[in-house]
Amino acid sequence: MPLTPSATNSRTNKARWGIPVAAGASLALVGGVLLWSPAGEADASPTAAASAAGFTAVAAGDIAEQCTASSSSCKHPKTAALVKQINPSFVMTMGDNQYDDARLKDFQKYYAKSWGAFKSKTHPVAGNHETYDPDGALKGYKSYFGSVAYPDGKSYYSFDQDNWHFIALDSNSFDDDEQIDWLKDDLAANSKKCVAAYWHHPLYSSGEHGNDPVSRPVWKLLYDNKAELVLNGHDHHYERFAPQNADGKADSNGIVELLGGMGGANPYKIEEVQPNSQKRITNTFGVVKLNFTDTGFSWNLVATDGSTKDTSPSYTCR
Repeated sequence: MPLTPSATNSRTNKARWGIPVAAGASLALVGGVLLWSPAGEADASPTAAASAAGFTAVAAGDIAEQCTASSSSCKHPKTAALVKQINPSFVMTMGDNQYDDARLKDFQKYYAKSWGAFKSKTHPVAGNHETYDPDGALKGYKSYFGSVAYPDGKSYYSFDQDNWHFIALDSNSFDDDEQIDWLKDDLAANSKKCVAAYWHHPLYSSGEHGNDPVSRPVWKLLYDNKAELVLNGHDHHYERFAPQNADGKADSNGIVELLGGMGGANPYKIEEVQPNSQKRITNTFGVVKLNFTDTGFSWNLVATDGSTKDTSPSYTCR
């Protein structure tokens, strides 16, 4: 870890993060399932702050291939089973919810049979595959999710939970001034201490798609408004980054990026490791279990075999 427990946040004069310390292997209770975290794994033991989370959410992107549980190789029913076990307060999906063209009939035949069980508490965003619908870009996505995905007739929205403000964005239209103006207004109106945002295309990624600069202006807005966390999909692997700014410079007051594209789609290779990347895992399917408190957050990557593949540091809101 390039960060130390003595590092401080100049804006709060408090430690921004905590490094979990473990003398050996540990056990963690996740949604009623006892998970084993082996010694030597990066950040293997969750901190007290994580254990005392005010609420839990689950996140993943790149989910439903055109297959069902009748096929042993089909992964999205297995990641859905994890969501059921964890039983989070809500679910965030980071786009490409349904492959390949995200038509309504595909959502109904595949996604609905697995992750559809949590539709009532899912806050989705659209990926590029949702734009491929031959009936019209995002038509099947909008028809399936309804007003939860378009609460104000737009493909972006925000919501609050406890001391957190969550912003769901449509990275297919980051060149739309209307969405950027909406984001500025939303951030200005926010009264919550902690802010997280999520969309499909990551600004930084070590995977096959690589970095996508389309979201750099959004990152700058979020950074200037002291956001804590950004979640993305698109590349089909798991990756976490050290706090950084929109220009990719390590910054103790920066945003933590979490890439979680392992919800069920075919895994991608790691191509070019980015400077602030701290952990990369591919060829693993699972979900991210996010632990939120009124003052911070941490998370665990839980794989379909029930094991914890990664545990983040604990971060303090700015």
